[in-house]
Amino acid sequence: MPPELLPAISAFARVAHHESFTRAARELGVSPSALSQTVRTLEGRLGVRLLDRTTRRVGVTEIGRRFLAEAQTGLTAIARAVDAVDESREAPAGVLRINLSRVVADLVVMPHLGQFMDTYPDVVVELHCDNRFKDLIAGGFDAGFRLGESLANDVVAVPIGGPHRLASFASAAYLARHGVPRTPADLLAHRCACIRLDQERSLMRWDFEQDGRLIEVEATPSMISNDADLLIEGARQGVGIGCHFEELVRPDLDSGRLLPVLEAFWPTFSAFHLYYPSRVHVPRKLRVFIDFFRERHVSTPPRNPRP
Repeated sequence: MPPELLPAISAFARVAHHESFTRAARELGVSPSALSQTVRTLEGRLGVRLLDRTTRRVGVTEIGRRFLAEAQTGLTAIARAVDAVDESREAPAGVLRINLSRVVADLVVMPHLGQFMDTYPDVVVELHCDNRFKDLIAGGFDAGFRLGESLANDVVAVPIGGPHRLASFASAAYLARHGVPRTPADLLAHRCACIRLDQERSLMRWDFEQDGRLIEVEATPSMISNDADLLIEGARQGVGIGCHFEELVRPDLDSGRLLPVLEAFWPTFSAFHLYYPSRVHVPRKLRVFIDFFRERHVSTPPRNPRP
């Protein structure tokens, strides 16, 4: 392979990841026009179109996806070689790419990220927020965060913090107009604000504990969003009953802006886990990230339901 193609392939991988020349250029420290020309040159050398470009979006063609899947193995191997060089330094260094949901970013990472940066100034943390599950190797990520119940068997998983409760809630105005549900089944007659996990169809499950077992309710959405902040604001405005992690709405519940709904049925889930591909070599930058956040999140049990 001509050596000049390697940086062009790496540039194409970043554009495909972001689906944007502007965001990829910002990450790589080049201009969008220069990055576009680099990818066009690569397409010319390969004799295929890797990207579909419109004025509104950038998409990867079918052959582009196949090419990226094959090339990613080599790019990952190069990244590991760079990690090995980083290991020889006195201090951890390099870009640490983490895939996580916005919930994990808000609850686990952001409250302590500033202190992490002060402790390890040579580590650049890239947070890719996405509610969908991502293949870490194909996406070029060092690690990701998910609930323990959602993890595959072929990854190494480290718990960060303690268990979490899934809360349901609504405004006093909504409950005054529509009544208070007494059992999870009553939700079928209520409007609900739901989280979209991906761009196609998946909504976050509404789980409850009833008679010692976990049950799932098919919520009827009156509002759908992929952003937890919007969902909670919608519940404050009375659009319906919301459902999300208790920590996110605890300030609203304590202040009375939102009221707990079906609290006796709120289920408890295991801790968020930081997971990474099963391999012998773990980059030093990832090891210090894991140790740092485990120390900051001591496992504590969730609150008991109110009688």
